[in-house]
Amino acid sequence: VLGRFELVAVAVFLALVATALLRPLADLLARALPRPLAVAVAVFGTLFAVLGLLTLVGSAAAAEAGRLVGELRGGIGRIERWLEGPPFRVRHGVLSGAHDRISSFVSRHRTTLISKALSSAGRVVEALTAAFLALFCSIFFIHSGDRMWRWFREQLPEGAGPPLDRAARAAWSTFAGYTRGIIVVAASNATLVGVALLLLRVPLALPLSLLVFFATFVPLIGSPIALAVATVVALAGRGPAVAAVVLLLIVAVGQFEGHVLHPLVMSWAVRLHPVVVAISVIAGSIVAGVVGAVVAVPMVSVAWSVTRALRRRPPGGR
Repeated sequence: VLGRFELVAVAVFLALVATALLRPLADLLARALPRPLAVAVAVFGTLFAVLGLLTLVGSAAAAEAGRLVGELRGGIGRIERWLEGPPFRVRHGVLSGAHDRISSFVSRHRTTLISKALSSAGRVVEALTAAFLALFCSIFFIHSGDRMWRWFREQLPEGAGPPLDRAARAAWSTFAGYTRGIIVVAASNATLVGVALLLLRVPLALPLSLLVFFATFVPLIGSPIALAVATVVALAGRGPAVAAVVLLLIVAVGQFEGHVLHPLVMSWAVRLHPVVVAISVIAGSIVAGVVGAVVAVPMVSVAWSVTRALRRRPPGGR
C-alpha cells in the first residue's frame, strides 16, 4: 500500500520528521506568542534558514566551479600517472581506451540520455508536490497534532483505545528520538568533515559537507559513499598526499561517530543490533530505492518499540 501511494507516504514521513524537529520549538515560542503565530515562525523561519543555507552552498559551488574544472583536469592526469606507476601498473592504453569508450557511449546514446533527462522532469513535479503536501501537513501536525490524535482515538471501540494509545505514544517517542538523534549525528559529521576539508583547502568543501550531512540518513552505507566522494575530489584537486590525509581524517571521524557519538545520541531511540540495521537498509533499498533505505531503520525501530510497549502489562492489568 505504501509503495502504491509513495508520494503521499513520503510527504507524510517528511511532515512527521518536521513535526519531531519543530514541535518543541513551536511549543517554546507559544509561551510568548499565539499558537498559530508560533507555528508559523517555527516552520517558515526554519524553511527560510534551510533555503538560505542551500543558496550559500550553491553560490560557493558556482564560485569554485571554474577553478575546479582546471584542477580536475590536472588531477585526472595525476591519477592516471599514479595508476600507471607501482603498485598498480595500469597500461596507459587501458585508461585512454576507457575515456574513448565513455565518449563513444555518450555520443551513441545521446538521444536516449536526453529523453531520460526530460522524463525525469515529471519526477521533479512529483517531488515539488510531495514537498508542498509535507509542508501543509506539518503545519497542522505541529499546531494541533495532539487534538487530531485524540479525535481519532475517540472514534475507536472502547476496548481498543488504551492499547492503541500506548503503542502510538511509544512509536512517536521512538520516531522523534531517532529523528532528532540522526540530525545531531549528521550535523556533527558534516561539521567535522567540513572543517577538515576547509583546512586542507579541498575544492567544494561546503557542498561536500552538505553531501555528508544528507548521506548520514542512510545508515552504514551513506556516510562511506559520501566520504569516498570527498576523498576522490581531494585526490583530483589536491593530489595523493592531501587525499591520504582526508582519508585518515574520515576514518577518525567515522570511528568517533560509530563508537561515541552514535551510541550516545541514539540512546534516545530504540538501539537496534547492527545486523538488523544492515538487513533493514538493504531490504528498504530493494523495495523503494534510496527512499526505502532512508525510512527502513526508523520504521523498524518504531515497529520494535510498539511491540515492546504492547507486550508490557499496563498498570491496570489491561
